Amino acid sequence: MYLPTPFAETDTNKLYNFMHCSSFAVLISQGENGPIASHLPLLLDAQAGSKGHILGHMARANPHWRQIEGDVLVVYSGPHVYISPSWYEAEETVPTWNYVAVHAYGSFHLVEDREELLGILEKSVQTYESSRPEPWSFDASAGYVEKLLKAIVGFRIEITRLEGKWKLSQNHLEERRRRVVLALESQADENSNGIASLMRERLA
Repeated sequence: MYLPTPFAETDTNKLYNFMHCSSFAVLISQGENGPIASHLPLLLDAQAGSKGHILGHMARANPHWRQIEGDVLVVYSGPHVYISPSWYEAEETVPTWNYVAVHAYGSFHLVEDREELLGILEKSVQTYESSRPEPWSFDASAGYVEKLLKAIVGFRIEITRLEGKWKLSQNHLEERRRRVVLALESQADENSNGIASLMRERLA
């Protein structure tokens, strides 16, 4: 991605944490008729390989997995918001958009082993149910599980490169950034508050 130096985030642990928290991502690859994308919940195994593995599954009926050629790109998106130049209270400023995102590049491998695929499902359920007050329990011995396994395909992406972009008005003076934070905090939407919080972290 276009990554000017002021906006580049190179802390790997910070990127991993973002991938954990923003795990509904977009898997993009080259297909038979051009680029193809799938929106999927993905798991990160940061300890696997040299730079971590991304695990997931998709419907077997989805043609995407059959068409993947070469390396893939996974895009993780976080909060994003319009920034008005009026908030800077300075001349010769322009509108922009603040946001955070991570791009993960890597090699795609199908997971066809039954036990490994089942493990991906179990880990997915555990990840998304563990914070609920009454977590739903996945019974791997239930009769419907075999039918479920036949209806999906699993995959593993070996990460080869990570790019992180934290575009938070770092190219402006601190006093201007503080004005932007105050303006965002006065708005009620989740994206404004999310970006304001990230900007405050940078200012601190």
